[in-house]
Amino acid sequence: MRRAVVVVPTYNEAGNIEKIIPQVFQATAGITNWEFHILVVDSNSPDKTAYIVKKLTSKYPRLHLLRVEKEGLGKAYTQGFNYAIDKFSPFLLFEIDADLSHDPLLIPKFIKEIEQGADLVIGSRYIKDGSIPKNWAIHRKIFSVVGNIIVRLGFMKLNITDWTGGYRAIKSWIIKNSVPFIKNYHGYVYQIALLDRAIKSGARISQIPIRFKDRKIGKSKINTGQFILNIFAYIFFNSSFIKFSSVGFIGFFIDFGISYLFIERLKSAVWLGTLFSTETAIISNFWLNNSWSFSHKKLENSLRLMLPSFLKFNLVSSGSILIQTLGIQLAVNFFGKKLWYFYKIVVIVFIVIPYSYILYNKFVWKEK
Repeated sequence: MRRAVVVVPTYNEAGNIEKIIPQVFQATAGITNWEFHILVVDSNSPDKTAYIVKKLTSKYPRLHLLRVEKEGLGKAYTQGFNYAIDKFSPFLLFEIDADLSHDPLLIPKFIKEIEQGADLVIGSRYIKDGSIPKNWAIHRKIFSVVGNIIVRLGFMKLNITDWTGGYRAIKSWIIKNSVPFIKNYHGYVYQIALLDRAIKSGARISQIPIRFKDRKIGKSKINTGQFILNIFAYIFFNSSFIKFSSVGFIGFFIDFGISYLFIERLKSAVWLGTLFSTETAIISNFWLNNSWSFSHKKLENSLRLMLPSFLKFNLVSSGSILIQTLGIQLAVNFFGKKLWYFYKIVVIVFIVIPYSYILYNKFVWKEK
């Protein structure tokens, strides 16, 4: 029988915890081929949350309490996951909020996705039949929706719709692989880091719709300003797409610099200078992308393996040049030559970079 541990982080949730615990056990009672435990990770709540949980352990033998220092959501989850893995050796770990914003009745749907081969199942508010509360203030709706769009675009993973949600089922191997990397992340950015790490580890991601409910008791712990800054910082330093775009700009300066040197200084033929500068930039881009942008799926350093990949890289790069040339020419034909440089920027940013990134991932740096 497989074992699952539902990890519930708490801080001042005395008004909610005695409701969520029975609901989870009731929702999982009919799943007879799994053994469910609940681990409450309480960050020394002064409102006696831990005391209530201790009382409930006499009624629920598979309810457990771990008391930790108040260091934020990420630290609470990390300590809870480590404790659960060491103590219970679970096949599966759940994240769920204590404030009743997540419906425990959906747990069987998570289990079904896991049994069908998913490694990590996300409860998404942003797919069909999912939702956020209608009574949220407009600024909170914008923050939630736009925040997730920024992350999706930042990682160029548009098919994954909810990066910041906290209702998930995660196979324990993902946690074991991820904790050394994500243990230093705090707050809700922890959720982004965990999902990012799972994807880079080759995990199969699935999503089910959830209707998120606003808490009725207690206060939200999110610090909006800090959260936004942390999101941008995490994306900037960890997104393969952002790294890839940076490499593209480096290649542009290499291409331009060598063209200028050959054509203006050495007085070579334009075609010769252009050919040499373009191929030099392509070689530079290939090396930087392999060693930096896609380091998590780096190509093995052997000529037999590298040469075919380099040729594919050249082919995709040739397609980028063709798209850029045609795109700029069409724009000039329709709108005139005066703003050709603006058209070039638009075509590169909105067409060439996404096109190249998708094809490089598909044909050169494939998922391992």
